[in-house]
Amino acid sequence: MIKIGICGAKGKMGKELSACLKEEQKDTGSKTGAFLGQGFDRSGDLRGLFDCDVIIDFSAPACTRDLLSFALTSPKPIVIGTTGLDENEKALMKEASKKMPLFYATNMSLGVAVLNHLAKQAATLLRDFDIEILEMHHRHKKDAPSGTAITLAETVAGARNLELSKVRLSGRDGIIGARSKDEIAVMSLRGGDVVGQHRVGFYEDGEFIELCHNATSRATFARGAIKIAKWLIKQENGFYGMGDFLGI
Repeated sequence: MIKIGICGAKGKMGKELSACLKEEQKDTGSKTGAFLGQGFDRSGDLRGLFDCDVIIDFSAPACTRDLLSFALTSPKPIVIGTTGLDENEKALMKEASKKMPLFYATNMSLGVAVLNHLAKQAATLLRDFDIEILEMHHRHKKDAPSGTAITLAETVAGARNLELSKVRLSGRDGIIGARSKDEIAVMSLRGGDVVGQHRVGFYEDGEFIELCHNATSRATFARGAIKIAKWLIKQENGFYGMGDFLGI
């Protein structure tokens, strides 16, 4: 049996993970599958969390920092899906991955991973097409653009040998002039209870292609993270992403 701990256990994704793990345990029996071990938020005790076989983190940047700092002295396989991380926190992940297998993705959906893969191919093949990215989430999401949208933007910019920080726009207003050739807009919408929508568009005179992914349930991300956690415990120390998990 795999004992899975949740960092960010009281959040929306933490509760979804707990529900999915309990459902899986019920369906597979007590001797197989995954088992919810410990939960943790910033007021909790990390030591109990690290008694588990693998940890899934859907929390907030400050909580992820606490988790990684503790992990440096008590290595444990960790799956991180927290978004809004800064460069220092990403560097801390890389440092921790030298002592443990660590997986990081801004989206645990297998469909989004394929979207990212297809977007890279389209950006490479359709070099003269303008690229625009649109994401929409529920009214409670705190960061914008979404981590998934930024990952998509990094992918398409990289496919064209562009530095995203130099070509990304997050809004247009007023008399701004014509669109430049290389700019990539990443726009955010918020409202209602939308779980997640991401659209990558490639636009040329006379034609356009749009690649779109819609998430209709948070369980999609929870089940993806659980699959990844079961895979990660079999890996050697290192830094892993969705491409490693899917072999693409």
